[in-house]
Amino acid sequence: MKRPELLAPVGSMDALYAAIEAGCDAVYLSGKKYGARVFANNFSDMELIDAIKYSHLYGVKVYVTVNTIIYEEEVDDFIVYIDFLHSNNVDAVIMQDIGMVDLVSKLYPNLEIHISTQMHVHNLEGVKFFEKLGLKRVVLARETSIDDIKKIKKNSNVDLEVFVHGALCVSYSGQCLMSSLIGGRSGNRGACAQSCRLPYDLISDGKKINSDKYLISTKDLMTLNHVGELIESGIDSFKIEGRMKRPEYVYLIVSLYRKAIDSYLESGIVSISDDDIISMKKIFNRGFTDGFLFNQKYIANPKRPNHMGVEIGRVVDYRGGYVFVKLSDELNVHDGVRIVGTSDVGLSIDKMFADNKDVSHAYSGDVVKFKCDSVIKGSLVLKTTDYLQINEINEKINSRSRKILINGLIRLNKGSKIYLELSDGINTVSVSDYLVEDAIKRSINIDDVIKQIDRLGGTVFKFDKLDVQLDDNVFVPVSLLNDIRRKCVDLLVSKRLYDTNYVKGNYSISVPDYDHICEKSCLIDSASLYDRYKDYDYVYIDLYDEFKKLDCSNVYYKVPRVNYNYLDINSRVLVGEVGSLCKYNNVDTDFSFNVVNSYSVAFLHSIGVKKITLSYELDLIKIKNIIDAYHDRYGAHPNLEVIIDACEEVMVSKLNLFDFYHINNGYLKDRFGNLYPIKVKNNLMYIYNYKRRNMDSLSLYEIGVNVLRINV
Repeated sequence: MKRPELLAPVGSMDALYAAIEAGCDAVYLSGKKYGARVFANNFSDMELIDAIKYSHLYGVKVYVTVNTIIYEEEVDDFIVYIDFLHSNNVDAVIMQDIGMVDLVSKLYPNLEIHISTQMHVHNLEGVKFFEKLGLKRVVLARETSIDDIKKIKKNSNVDLEVFVHGALCVSYSGQCLMSSLIGGRSGNRGACAQSCRLPYDLISDGKKINSDKYLISTKDLMTLNHVGELIESGIDSFKIEGRMKRPEYVYLIVSLYRKAIDSYLESGIVSISDDDIISMKKIFNRGFTDGFLFNQKYIANPKRPNHMGVEIGRVVDYRGGYVFVKLSDELNVHDGVRIVGTSDVGLSIDKMFADNKDVSHAYSGDVVKFKCDSVIKGSLVLKTTDYLQINEINEKINSRSRKILINGLIRLNKGSKIYLELSDGINTVSVSDYLVEDAIKRSINIDDVIKQIDRLGGTVFKFDKLDVQLDDNVFVPVSLLNDIRRKCVDLLVSKRLYDTNYVKGNYSISVPDYDHICEKSCLIDSASLYDRYKDYDYVYIDLYDEFKKLDCSNVYYKVPRVNYNYLDINSRVLVGEVGSLCKYNNVDTDFSFNVVNSYSVAFLHSIGVKKITLSYELDLIKIKNIIDAYHDRYGAHPNLEVIIDACEEVMVSKLNLFDFYHINNGYLKDRFGNLYPIKVKNNLMYIYNYKRRNMDSLSLYEIGVNVLRINV
């Protein structure tokens, strides 16, 4: 049975130490640029170098996230950064931008590229597309079910990386524009404002439907109980989310998945206890879900978007500035608590009393009091930070007890040089130096040799086996044994700090040259609207039954951008995800490809895409930069489309509020009163912006855009 990689999130050097100590096989992290978590601490260039060396010393691989979309003016700096990463022996880069994937794969043929979940690969055809490009690994969309994963694994030859724990996006990753279009903070640029974690009302037929308010805030994924099935599915890498989380969280979650994986591989049983689950809840949880991975339909926690902690009691009284709590679990001074009433009150316990005595620890059944702002009797009390748990985890992190087991052989033969050989199972090194002499006063014995050679406490190594071959009546000074040990250990360290074979290649690509024309297109959802737009050059219809009603030369089908069942269509189609590029030959690409630079345009044109719709996240200047760069680099004109008038799709989700609340129409209403229309198509929920998009059509034609589209 194949042992999967356990991949840990790392947002700081302290988190890196925690992840490695907890037993991960690989880490993913980001520098200060181009990573999809810009608000994590992340790593400076020097820290990245140190992190790579430290990780490799422990046999841990390092993957660096460069998984944002890259604007035209950033490309040169982006490539300098990629060059830095490759030359400093990063094991792989994780990427979203399709143009940068093409560019980097050509410039650095030995640099391993992993396709980010931001690329929205959710089906076999999407995986096969990147397999044909020769890429090593795809990080599947978190909406991909275990059955689809098994199908993909059986029918493809790339590594599959799957999220098994942590925060979930309610939208398909890479397909959420809510934060960008509403607040100017792009999830595709790593600056998501987490609009999904905010309160909303669900309005249907003019009435408020919901009682709880966090309608699209998801629970956290937790699959410990499914580790066996995940291993059996053939998944190559178990990915834990959490680069924004504290080191103690990283340590605990990684260590529990390490325990679950190892126990299943050893015995066929996942050895996880109820106490383990409670520990996870204490460190952080928004409620747990098996996720769409295991076909749970409703993954939201509408009650709250933040850490729920664990319940430890209820308020029984409030007087004199003190809250009185009847405990159902233990509580310690320095613990963090949240009291949940009409409004939440959070605090850290710095002093508490039981039976009018100052205590540092209280037990289930005790009534304790501590200072607090006014709260309501009967309010629930949650423990959100367990002081003793954090201290215990930090002791484990700081112990640096993770060691690399090695075998050693030392020979001390009279008249020959001392010979020491060390092996970690992959690398073998040896040193031969210093002549072994006859003993004059006292001969050296085996215990003397082992004592010196086994002095590995300051290294990452630990002897699993040490063989000593020693002649009688010989002597070697202790200083020489220490010196030869140090030399041999240094050689083994050098071997483990491996070179990933930096090679610089050349970028070349063949692209077509299109005429600069001024055309119009539109997207409709009903054949009955065709007469109104029949003079448009392209009329796209996004409902197949409606598309079939029209047999007109300018009518084309818009293939769903979430697709698990491709239809056989011979005519030109508008597609929104990479699997369609594997399925269809005559295609235009939609805004959901997130095209924001000329390299993406060139790549798509080079593989046969006829017309490319640019991202919603571009303004006039950025669009002009793309067209000018395309002209300069390729000596050709691109065939670009820009959507100028639309109610923009800001999210597509497998979470279906209509299904859960048993309604057939509705809006999300935010705290400012804005209404976001919701549509459900193919059991997927599409959320639209509360205001329409409106761009200047004349200026776009003037700078070289060929087609302007309206979405009706």
